[in-house]
Amino acid sequence: MKAEIFNLWPHGDAPGASQSSAKPQIIDLAKEFEPYNRAASGVRCPELAVWYPEESNGTTLLVAPGGSFARIMIDSEGSSLATFFTAMGYTLAVMTYRLPGEGHHEGADAPLADAQRAVRVLRDRAARGLNGKRIVMLGFSTGGYVAASVGTRFSEKLYPPQDNADKLSARPDALVLVYPVISMRDGLAHAEARQRLLGEWLDDKTLEAYSLETRVTRETPPVLLIHAVDDESVPVSHSMAFFSALREQKVPVELHFYERGGHGFGMRNLADSPLASWPMLVTEWLRAKKTAAATA
Repeated sequence: MKAEIFNLWPHGDAPGASQSSAKPQIIDLAKEFEPYNRAASGVRCPELAVWYPEESNGTTLLVAPGGSFARIMIDSEGSSLATFFTAMGYTLAVMTYRLPGEGHHEGADAPLADAQRAVRVLRDRAARGLNGKRIVMLGFSTGGYVAASVGTRFSEKLYPPQDNADKLSARPDALVLVYPVISMRDGLAHAEARQRLLGEWLDDKTLEAYSLETRVTRETPPVLLIHAVDDESVPVSHSMAFFSALREQKVPVELHFYERGGHGFGMRNLADSPLASWPMLVTEWLRAKKTAAATA
């Protein structure tokens, strides 16, 4: 199954990459006889890799893989989703994004700027019949943080408009967050991800501003949260904090916990595990949301 790959930004490099010394690199972390497990870093020119269904259901899934803001796991939490979701009628678009600690002009907001642009580009393509019009963002781990940032900060102006696509809304129609990083607060934050996002010396105002449970409004799109209770890297308290904030703002939300699964389970090696149900859970939730929207 081959993807169409294209640049997110008109000139290749993102506008804020001009002052970065980031050097693009992709390494394969797979052991012998294992499928690809590529990790991207040093991103200056974010890309979308898009897989198309034989018959579209009208929805595009925009995927932000995780990687602790040190790398982007473009296969285990990206390309490995293509076979299942395209068979279900979804267009699948896996994005790479700039990492916050690599000297980009937007700093901690560089991944969010790329994700806003990705939503707008997919909206522009949808208007031309090139992918599904309904844009749902699916994020894993720190990619879940990127997705939740778009869902709560979609209206912020983080880059100069590039073309007509930037006149379009960056608000996704829904969010699916799988073992997401949400909070930067002491005692809750993923220490390494927080340091890469925000640096060493942090004041309380910054911690609160980048703790996404504080950024939820009634304009935040509906959210599905999926997490394993035994996740020691990103505790379920992240999803619980976001769930509570969404409920307080009356944003539609569902939260699904698996007893076991740890962190980073993605889509691979899930046979005979309860975790194997999570992709179907996503499709059923999205189908229900689409039906509800059509009858509203």
